[in-house]
Amino acid sequence: MMELHEGKHAARRTGRGRLAGLAAALACLALTSMATSTALAQLQAGRINPVRLVAPNGLTLLVLEQQALPIVQVHALIKAGSAQDPREKAGLANLVASMLDEGTSSRSGQQIAEEIDFVGGALRTNVTEDYTTVSVKVLAKDTQLGFALLADILLDPTFPEEELSRRRSQVLGEIRSELEDPELVAMKAFHRLVFDGHPYSWPVNGTMDTVGRITRQDLQGFYAKEYLPNQTILTIVGDITVEQAKTLVASHFGAWERRAPTTHAYPPPRPIQTPTVELIDQDLTQSTIVLGHVGVSRTNPDYYAISVMNYILGAGGFSSRLMDSIRDRQGLAYGVGSAFKANLMPGAFLVSLQTRNEAANQAIEAVRKEIRGIREESVTEQELEETKSYLIGSFPLRLDTVSDVATVLSLVELYGLGLEYFTQYPAWIGAVTRQDVLRVARQHLDPDRYVLVLVGKLDEARIRPDGDAPAGGSP
Repeated sequence: MMELHEGKHAARRTGRGRLAGLAAALACLALTSMATSTALAQLQAGRINPVRLVAPNGLTLLVLEQQALPIVQVHALIKAGSAQDPREKAGLANLVASMLDEGTSSRSGQQIAEEIDFVGGALRTNVTEDYTTVSVKVLAKDTQLGFALLADILLDPTFPEEELSRRRSQVLGEIRSELEDPELVAMKAFHRLVFDGHPYSWPVNGTMDTVGRITRQDLQGFYAKEYLPNQTILTIVGDITVEQAKTLVASHFGAWERRAPTTHAYPPPRPIQTPTVELIDQDLTQSTIVLGHVGVSRTNPDYYAISVMNYILGAGGFSSRLMDSIRDRQGLAYGVGSAFKANLMPGAFLVSLQTRNEAANQAIEAVRKEIRGIREESVTEQELEETKSYLIGSFPLRLDTVSDVATVLSLVELYGLGLEYFTQYPAWIGAVTRQDVLRVARQHLDPDRYVLVLVGKLDEARIRPDGDAPAGGSP
């Protein structure tokens, strides 16, 4: 997540402004830590029951009153992310979002920064493959200002040319620095191969070539097509009533004009048919390894059974089979884990680890062995019950703050999970059986058709892509 205003324009603030902002920020931080117990108590009491409304312009509004603490979080989710980038302009959605606060018709970027800083608030943006989020958090007494700033940057950004040049240079610098991180290098190569020909194949922040091509006209065009009220979920959580929220939304977002959204049709990612290997030679003492294939979407009916299965396989930290085999019994890696990235469209299943170059083949075969094992025999009753107990027990911890609650609420709406999600999640996890785990492992894991990316010293790793003969480079 990118914090838009951390340190921005600091040299231009007055002493009084800095002190006022610091005091307000400390007060907000203290209240945020108290909000954890409030959110947990509400969840345990079954009181996370937001009100859902749709404004005349199509804006979806979710309001959850949490009046125990004087904090208000306003979280806008726009259904446009890097998947909507033209291939030749990858990174466009990310650049649009990062430029929202750089100036509007009525405020300069400096004024926006100073106004939110003065009250100790926070204004943040984030971009994923599927959506963009823009949020503001303020003390309840500053709710009017929070709405005004959020509406201003969402409805009236101007994308100043001079700020675009500066921000583009920053993004290009970030991309260059990522080339020094073997984990990021491996992950980008992995997604490029797994999603070949699909929008999930390009990085959210783009590439050196694509970001360099993006112009102010590109930003304006993307914004005009994708930033629409009928493509936005506005979630409000905190010390505010539903009636107050409705009034503020009508006042600040009522003029946002509804238009027909752009239709985006993508073919599903193609399944991997044969082992696909990319070896990237870098003079490193350890190899970074990523192995996996296309996974599932968040709306897949098997999602909860997959969550249980994947926790047992590799997402459960020291409780997982991958950790027990690769770290504890074989001493091949300090850490190893598996993940299903469930998006609006099928995301990736992957296992990632770092190991000594000369141990790379052994580690890869150990990963494939554990994937085979969970497909061939049912997990034990103890594994199942301990996993379900953990997933159910840790669920409230995902709602630590008003920001967490707002984020989860917006995603529940995005994926169409239903507002009963908060009360039904334990039942959905609790209903998973050993037979369910075996079935989804066989259906959604494949130890023989995969993408393998390794970044390391290849003359030491001597990778065997097919498990037989050594290979000297990328096939």
